[in-house]
Amino acid sequence: MRTSKIIIITSNTSWYLYNFRKNTILSLIESGYQVVAVAPKDEYSSKLEELGAIFVHINIDQGGTNPVKDIATFYEFYKIYRKHKPSVTLNFTPKNNIYGTLAAKLNGVKVINNIAGLGMVFINDSMTAKLAKLLYKVSQSKADKIFFQNEDDRALFLEHKLAPVEITDRLPGSGVDLTRFTLQPAPDDGVVRFLLIARMLYDKGIGHYVESARELKAKYGDKVEFQLLGFVGVNNPSAVTEDEMQAWVAEGIVNYLGVSDCVEKDIAKVDCMVLPSFYREGVPKSLLEAGAMGKPIVTTDNVGCRETVDDGINGYLCDLRSTQSLTEKLDLMIQMTHEQRLEMGRQSRLKIERDFDEKIVIQKYLDAIDEVLVK
Repeated sequence: MRTSKIIIITSNTSWYLYNFRKNTILSLIESGYQVVAVAPKDEYSSKLEELGAIFVHINIDQGGTNPVKDIATFYEFYKIYRKHKPSVTLNFTPKNNIYGTLAAKLNGVKVINNIAGLGMVFINDSMTAKLAKLLYKVSQSKADKIFFQNEDDRALFLEHKLAPVEITDRLPGSGVDLTRFTLQPAPDDGVVRFLLIARMLYDKGIGHYVESARELKAKYGDKVEFQLLGFVGVNNPSAVTEDEMQAWVAEGIVNYLGVSDCVEKDIAKVDCMVLPSFYREGVPKSLLEAGAMGKPIVTTDNVGCRETVDDGINGYLCDLRSTQSLTEKLDLMIQMTHEQRLEMGRQSRLKIERDFDEKIVIQKYLDAIDEVLVK
């Protein structure tokens, strides 16, 4: 057991901390740390307290670019660190990585950041993107440790001289809980079911998925089914609106499943997981979870996504922003026998067990905390 030091863990939603970092929080508590969870309050905040963490609300304008709101967020972080006096802070999501780091350093707190994909920041040249790069440069050089979920993002960070190489390290995504997500073969009932789990953003390839679904439904009718699961109408310029979603459902192209805390129940029923994202992903959690449950994967040959697929072994990689390429790969999946899809799924499970076990991620965090505390 370690001494009872305070660790602050932050994100732009309580939902994220509970759904993606629950076992990290439990492991920190089991290791003798007092954990303070800092995020905007939502229906998952109380669940964080049930885990044994202290919850502290903070206002974060996730997708906004209002400097006044961001300065207010920075000042809130500063006050939280000053009050709780943690030894280390673990930051997740972009604004937390930036403003949480700056506020922590002013309070003498050690900082471990997680860069879970660089979103659209590095694939356009807008003023917002330039400002984001500047903020990353100012803040991340002050961190004690920065974890990346793929080598592409790490290389990009170093290329832009946003942080010194010696503080950077690589994680296998956020990992996956192999005891929760277990092998679940799809039913052999003559229907091939596809599922896409993500925030409903066009940058995630939702539009291409819907177009492919329209084409393949016309070809195969009720022998194929296309499902979507995730938040719709989110605060993001790339967001799919609720009206757009309702129109697709009314047209009979897709089934929208809403949101779920038990995604494994939805994943279990499908034959293939799809994510045609051209967003700069970390390593998408939905693909790791589906792979752990023995599902073949169709995703883009894109940063973060390609890490989850050995092309032709446990799924297929399609071209970015190409409905035609996506449709071709989904059609290959439809034309397979049920047993061939199950075998691809078994290969997914083996890959996840080998490379993406959540225990690897949690141990990396425990080791990193020990490392920065002796600096």
